[in-house]
Amino acid sequence: METYLNQSVSLTVSGTRLPVKGRLIDLGTDILVLHNGTQFLYVPLVHIQQLTRCPVLESNFGVPSEPPLDPAMDLSYRKVLLNAKGMFSELYIAGSQTVHGYVTSIMNDFFVFYSPMFRSLYVSMRHLKILVPYDPHTTPYALEQEKFPVHPTTASLARTFDQQLRKFQNEFVILDLGEHPEKIGLLKSVQNNLLELVTADGASTFIHLDHVKTIHRP
Repeated sequence: METYLNQSVSLTVSGTRLPVKGRLIDLGTDILVLHNGTQFLYVPLVHIQQLTRCPVLESNFGVPSEPPLDPAMDLSYRKVLLNAKGMFSELYIAGSQTVHGYVTSIMNDFFVFYSPMFRSLYVSMRHLKILVPYDPHTTPYALEQEKFPVHPTTASLARTFDQQLRKFQNEFVILDLGEHPEKIGLLKSVQNNLLELVTADGASTFIHLDHVKTIHRP
């Protein structure tokens, strides 16, 4: 893909309905950077189903400005998260819904994202599709900083995502941003990579850990 550096490309990204287009700015071992004319998009390579060159008529994305994250760093997924910590960002995780807020903590295979809507959101690293850091002076929904202070989670954090889920056993939780009613309920158990969730009707539903993108407590 290095032959496409500084050229306009089109990406087919897992979980997105439309192609993601822009100028390929940088390429790391597990993530790439795209500039779509207004924003810098950081896309983990694992979610890129296809990358092709844009047609000439769709190739005018202008000259990119200075990226919000340090361009001098050796580009990797984890370093991108570390550099984005505390910076207002947008996440593409599940479907067409995006989440706005701040990365506050980074563990082995998940990170904590604080947003006005979901408060502390625990995000599996394997399911982040796109990260878009905003200008350092931007705040969520144009809220004044004193009206939206960043409150890192007060809960103790485990090293891994499955260990963190076990901490929430016997609590009411919402999985995957509540995109489906079957993913809202009482987390009864986490065993052998399977979650047992008791939904509104009192029935148990079982979900494999590999398919859990996010979890948060309302």
